[in-house]
Amino acid sequence: MSLFDIRKQLAFYGSYHSHPVNVSIHILGVPALLWSGMVLFTLIPPPAVLPSVHHVFNEYLVFDMNTTALATAFYLTYYILLDPVAALLYAPQMMLSLLTATAFSYRPNGIRDAVIVQVVSWIAQFLGHGLAEGRAPAVLDNLIGAVILAPFFVHLELLFKLGYRQELQKQLQNDIGKEITRLRKEQGEKRRAAEKKKT
Repeated sequence: MSLFDIRKQLAFYGSYHSHPVNVSIHILGVPALLWSGMVLFTLIPPPAVLPSVHHVFNEYLVFDMNTTALATAFYLTYYILLDPVAALLYAPQMMLSLLTATAFSYRPNGIRDAVIVQVVSWIAQFLGHGLAEGRAPAVLDNLIGAVILAPFFVHLELLFKLGYRQELQKQLQNDIGKEITRLRKEQGEKRRAAEKKKT
C-alpha cells in the first residue's frame, strides 16, 4: 500500500520542496509548526478512556496523557512503519518536543505564543513555496499527508546530509525529479488548454 511506501510518500512531499531556500525554510519552520501544534493540541480534551497521568520532570518538561501524547504516538508509529531506524533516531526529538510543548502549555501566555509561532511559521512556509518554488505548498493538495510527512521529511533531509541511506536518497532524488517533470508538463498542458479557449 502506498501509504506505507516511503519512496512514494517522500517523493510526493519532496516534489514540493526541491529549491534549497524552501528546504532551509522548512528545516527551521516545520519543527516550529510541529512543536507549537503540540502546544495547541493540549487544548483538545483526550478520550475519557485514557488514564489521567501528569508527571512534572521540571518546569520545562511535563508529561500528560493527553491528545498531544496520542498524536505523538501516532506520528512515531507511522514513521516506524515507513523507516524504523530513522524513526527511532527521531524519537528522542519527538519526545523532547512533547514534553516541552506540554510544559509550555501551562504558561500564562503559552497558548497565545504558540499561535504566534504557528502564524509566523505558516507565513514563512507559504513565502518559501511562492517565492522559491513558484507553486502552491503540498498542504493544499494533501493536507493530512503534508502535515504528517513534513516533520519526517525534514528529519530525513538532515540524516541524508549525514550520509544516512544514500541509496534511498538517490532514489528519492530521481523520483522527485520525475514527479516535478510530470507536474510541470501537466501545468503546461493546462496553460495551453486555457489559451486555446481564449482564442
